[in-house]
Amino acid sequence: MRLERHCWGLVSRWARCCSEMIRPATPADIAALAALTVEAVAGGASIHFRGDVDLETAAAFWRGLLAQEAVTLVAVDRQGLAGTVTLGLDTPPNQRHRAEIRKLIVAARARRRGLGAALMQAAEALAPAHGRWLLTLDTVTGDDAERLYARLGWDRDGQIADFAYAPDGRLTSTSLFSKRLPRP
Repeated sequence: MRLERHCWGLVSRWARCCSEMIRPATPADIAALAALTVEAVAGGASIHFRGDVDLETAAAFWRGLLAQEAVTLVAVDRQGLAGTVTLGLDTPPNQRHRAEIRKLIVAARARRRGLGAALMQAAEALAPAHGRWLLTLDTVTGDDAERLYARLGWDRDGQIADFAYAPDGRLTSTSLFSKRLPRP
């Protein structure tokens, strides 16, 4: 089954109202992923980088991520790349039942339209095809993403203080989440 068709069915309400498509990322998307990352960090998102990330550094990050054992999805609309999420599959041999959600990013112009939820649902739908039924993620404590994950049925499992630096240089706590899917 083609990923686009599978994900389209999962997010048809969102897709019908917004005319976007979710598909696997390709190397041709790296420049747009880098631009999305720089925009998000400039807007205060704590997604791997400090506030001084440039396009070259962000592009190098995405080239590396696309080379890993992972599935990176992108949402594309009439204006270009609108969002992304990665399902990380590079786990140790004794943890091949789990995957990690990484880098859920939605462009400022595409927020508050259900795109974050659609990307998460698409990533969750792909996990069983890779033998994964336990998903994990972390996010900045108190961030809007925490509410999104709770709405999508994720369990908040804990919090770690002073986990990462925000783009403005302050240390932030992170909340740990997990979600159990039906076993494949």
